[in-house]
Amino acid sequence: MMNRSIRSLSLLAWLALGLYCLGQSPANPEVFPLVLQSQQPVAKDARNHHRILQSAHWPAKKTALIICDVWDSHHCLNAVRRVQQVAPAIDRLAKAIRSQGGTVIHAPSDCIPYYKDHLARQRAEKITLRDDTPTDISKWCDQIDGETQDPYPVDQSDGGEDDDPAEHAQWTERLKSLGRNPKSPWIQQIDTIEIDPQRDYISDSGQEIWNILKSQGIEQVALCGVHTNMCVLGRPFGLRQLKQHGFQTVLVKDLTDTMYNPNRWPHVNHFSGTDRVIDHIERVICPTVTSDQWLGGKPFRFKNDTRKHWVVLIAEDEYKTDETLVRWAREQLDRDFKVSLVLAEAEQPNRLVGLEALADADALLVSVRRRPLPADQLNAIRVRTSSHAFSLRGKAPSAGLSDWPEFDAEVFGGNYTNHYGNDEVASIQVASYSDHPLVASKDFGIELYQSHGSLYKVSPLRPGTRVLWNGKIPNQEAEPVAWTFVRADAGRSFYTSLGHQSDFENDLFSALLLNAAHWLVDSPRRFLPADIEHQQHMVERGEGKQR
Repeated sequence: MMNRSIRSLSLLAWLALGLYCLGQSPANPEVFPLVLQSQQPVAKDARNHHRILQSAHWPAKKTALIICDVWDSHHCLNAVRRVQQVAPAIDRLAKAIRSQGGTVIHAPSDCIPYYKDHLARQRAEKITLRDDTPTDISKWCDQIDGETQDPYPVDQSDGGEDDDPAEHAQWTERLKSLGRNPKSPWIQQIDTIEIDPQRDYISDSGQEIWNILKSQGIEQVALCGVHTNMCVLGRPFGLRQLKQHGFQTVLVKDLTDTMYNPNRWPHVNHFSGTDRVIDHIERVICPTVTSDQWLGGKPFRFKNDTRKHWVVLIAEDEYKTDETLVRWAREQLDRDFKVSLVLAEAEQPNRLVGLEALADADALLVSVRRRPLPADQLNAIRVRTSSHAFSLRGKAPSAGLSDWPEFDAEVFGGNYTNHYGNDEVASIQVASYSDHPLVASKDFGIELYQSHGSLYKVSPLRPGTRVLWNGKIPNQEAEPVAWTFVRADAGRSFYTSLGHQSDFENDLFSALLLNAAHWLVDSPRRFLPADIEHQQHMVERGEGKQR
């Protein structure tokens, strides 16, 4: 019979985090040292992906930056506001690449007549067309080979505008008063981005840009600008065309934005929608980088992107949380948070891939079963901070691995000793004295549901815990199944021994997890079971998404 004694879901928050930057100012100004991020399946035909980092050294003189469609105006008012925020960072990146010998190409589509007398435009026109210019390089590209293997991540069929309707109407009237076409009001590239008349190029032609790159001996191209899910991907000079015509291509993922409306599938935060498009790009188009790798400091972040960052760490084979918890995180947690998955290697299950995501995380969700880790990885989790996630049952870890037997007590205030039979069905109840905002009985009721996961023996809990839910089986005392804990470092923890596959089918359980996720990072938002039912309905309605 299946041993369910180590099923647990554990959520952590901490008070302060150390940050680090993957990139740095190059010691050799003629070479750009970069860290490229891509994604690959955790195993053959798997739905989950690892984030893979790879070092690269790009010769500056063989590198170009293409700035895509960073126009002076747009029909979407929120898109204009975001461009105004990101444009200064794009300008700094262009200056950095230009100053070290790289090439900068400004590609404000449909605006070329404005620049007919500009030296950077005239320089582009003088480039000789090569005999080997690809015949399809002047065309928009909707898809490249292999892209169908990854379902498109957002529904952008409405055009992606995310304006308030009343404010959008005001913006339309304002554009008309300025003599601009409200549907395509752009005239030039935004002035914030400087165009060097002596060195840069201006073009929106795929044919011209391909020939510029070839004439300058360019082999590597970084692309930034807007909008990721439309022009950045599909333009004749966009990521797809560059990739399929042989250039080493990356997206500068912090200097981009999407046309995505959160009222459309998958009904997530606008910036989570952007993250989903970037995930798609990393999986099947090309790697990504961040601007701080040239500029130092931190990656650019939009001021309205106030999401906290949750890392979801999964390393267990028994309870299929690589399916249930991942699906829950994508359907629920993604709506309000930035979410990163950290999963174990298929061939080396005691090694995690993507743990560097902890560097700028606000909170950690753990679903791990008896996995000692390499010392450096366990230390990364230990300083950040599943009852016995990183401990073996009375055994020493194998050579090269480290365990943490005190994890349960130190981090969650737990006291796991054993579990009741796997065939016992536990009645889940709100603790009789609990008025905690996560599970107030007036909203959830007292008798909750029947759980088919084995009930843990955890009493008594450590001082500093507060029980939220109990589990009860016939002829036995109730045991805590969900509680909060204040750690010695003053950080908050939430723990539940629930997490059986059937638990994830229950709206009460999902609401509990979401409330815990928000509470741990001081978010005031609170979910009731009815909210979860409504969200699930929207997800199901969005299955017929379009490009």
